[in-house]
Amino acid sequence: MDLKSKIILIYGPTASGKSKFAVNLAKKINGEIINADSMQVYKELKILSARPNQKDYKKIRHHLYGFQNVKKKFSTGSWLKLANKNILDVKKRKKVPILVGGTGLYFKALTHGLVKIPNIPIKYRDKIRSLHKKIGSKKFFLKLIRLDPLVKNYLNPLDTQRVIRAYEIKSFTKKSMYEWFKSTKSKYEQEDFYKIYIDFPRDELIEKINLRASKMIETGAILEVKKFIKLKVPKNKTASKAIGVSEIKEFLNKKIQISELIDKISIKTRQYAKRQVTWSRGHMSDWNKIKSNNLNQFLKKI
Repeated sequence: MDLKSKIILIYGPTASGKSKFAVNLAKKINGEIINADSMQVYKELKILSARPNQKDYKKIRHHLYGFQNVKKKFSTGSWLKLANKNILDVKKRKKVPILVGGTGLYFKALTHGLVKIPNIPIKYRDKIRSLHKKIGSKKFFLKLIRLDPLVKNYLNPLDTQRVIRAYEIKSFTKKSMYEWFKSTKSKYEQEDFYKIYIDFPRDELIEKINLRASKMIETGAILEVKKFIKLKVPKNKTASKAIGVSEIKEFLNKKIQISELIDKISIKTRQYAKRQVTWSRGHMSDWNKIKSNNLNQFLKKI
C-alpha cells in the first residue's frame, strides 16, 4: 500500500489512540503531523485537550498544536487557512501530510470546502433555540421539513445541533443548507486524500476515557484550570467550553469532591465521544474504517 502521494486524514472518537497511530504511521512513510482538533490549538490547555507529549514531538514534526491564545477567536476558517498552508509546506519538504484529530467540521471543511453562509444575528439564533426548546425535538424536526424539504433525507432528527442550524439557515437566508453546501468546493480532489476512521469498541473506549480523566487530574489539570481562570476568558469563547474547565471550577468552589470531579469529566467525555461517532456516521461513509485492534496490521501492510 503506497500512501506517500496522499494527504492522510485520521479521525476517531476521543481516546481512541489517534495521536499514537499517527506518529507510528508518520515514521513509516516519512510524514509530518498536522493538528485537526479544535481544542489542541490552544497553548493554555495542554492537559485538558490531551495534546501529544514532548516525546512525540521529538520523534515526528508536529504542526498547529498549542499556538493559539485562549482569548482569541479561532474559527474553522482560521484552521483551514493554516492547514492548507501547512499541507503545502510539508509537501515541499517531500514529506507526507498527516492530519489527525477529532473535530469533524475541520475535516469536512478540508475535503468539501468551507460553506460561506452569511452571519446570522445571535438574537435570531436564540429565538430559534427557544422555539426548539418550547415545542420539542420531534415537532421541531417536522416544522423544519415543512420549511426545507431538502434536508429530510440528509439530517438525523436526533442531531439537535444540525437540525437547529438547518432551520436557522433556511429561515434567515431563504436558501437550504444543502444548496449552500452544493455551491461549496474543496481546493483538493477526493483522490488526493486517504481517509482513516479508527473504530474503537465502545466498552473499551469508556474504560480508556475513565483512565484518561483520572490521569488528567493526577498530571496537573487542576493547576491548568487555576491558571485559565486567572486569564478571565469570556464564557462565549471556544476554549471556555473545553471539557474539564467548568467541572474543575466546581471542584475549586468546593461544590464537588475529587471523585465526583473525575466522574463528571468522564461522563462529559463519553458524551462527546458519542457525538463524534454520530458525526462519522453522517459524514464519513466513504472513509476507511479500521478496527483499533487492526491498526498494527494496517501499518505492516504499508
